[in-house]
Amino acid sequence: MIHDLDATGLLCPLPVLKARKRLNGMQAGDQLRMRADDPAAVIDVPHFCAEAGHHLIDTSQDGEVQVYLIEKKA
Repeated sequence: MIHDLDATGLLCPLPVLKARKRLNGMQAGDQLRMRADDPAAVIDVPHFCAEAGHHLIDTSQDGEVQVYLIEKKA
């Protein structure tokens, strides 16, 4: 199942904190599609995924917004 999180307009560390909270409520293998426009997110989100053990499946750009697809760890 894919869950969506709109973190646009939020500055560091809020996008990662909101992603962590949402992922905690998800089942292993579920995916979170997060949109963020904080410039620090390009560093923070991959680092968070690596530290927490989640799989960062894809990162893309949609205009000024970065889109991250994260799979919750098993």
